[in-house]
Amino acid sequence: MNRGYNISMEISGKTAMWTRPDTGDSPVSYPVPTYSAAKGIFEAILRLETVEIVPKIVEICAPIIYHNYSTNYGGPLRKSAIMSTGDSFQLIATVLINVCYRLYAELRLNEGMDKTTRDIHFNDLHAWHDIFNRRLERSQCHDIPFLGWREFVPDYFGPFRETTRVEESINLLLPSFLRSVFEPSGQKNPVFDHDSKIINGRLAYVERTERSCP
Repeated sequence: MNRGYNISMEISGKTAMWTRPDTGDSPVSYPVPTYSAAKGIFEAILRLETVEIVPKIVEICAPIIYHNYSTNYGGPLRKSAIMSTGDSFQLIATVLINVCYRLYAELRLNEGMDKTTRDIHFNDLHAWHDIFNRRLERSQCHDIPFLGWREFVPDYFGPFRETTRVEESINLLLPSFLRSVFEPSGQKNPVFDHDSKIINGRLAYVERTERSCP
């Protein structure tokens, strides 16, 4: 497999929710973005069929502070009895507040392409690397990146800021850490990484072969 170019960015906001699926209908947040959430943040800046963005590392750059959050949910996942009356479901969650992260990833050629197409685009990796950094500097994006839930928008996303520091006092073990929910084909098939460690405020995402469409 051809390796690509390293990219990085900083993102912060007032509220974040990286949902732990084992916490049921009163969800609680992981302390850091899941692999798929980090991937989505990068892809909000650069999204190309020929490029695979592989998240590598997340650094926590603010204290972990949990906060109770409630909202009225009116979507299709309500119980049928509630939907028949047109009422909303009150969703209570435990979210994070005043978050800040540094994210690192690697740009690689999409291994799902045929070899001829990969060879044609191999020399384009440096150009896409420059395009990502240029878009990041200008705060340009395909979609506004969000902090887990779409309503939690960032107050900053861009290059590293000089005043940002990693919270090196944070050391945690995540026995079961959601990696992704869906196959590239769109089929639901949750995948978890086990015994992921945050060491000195830094978590390295597990390196594994990505699932491909059938």
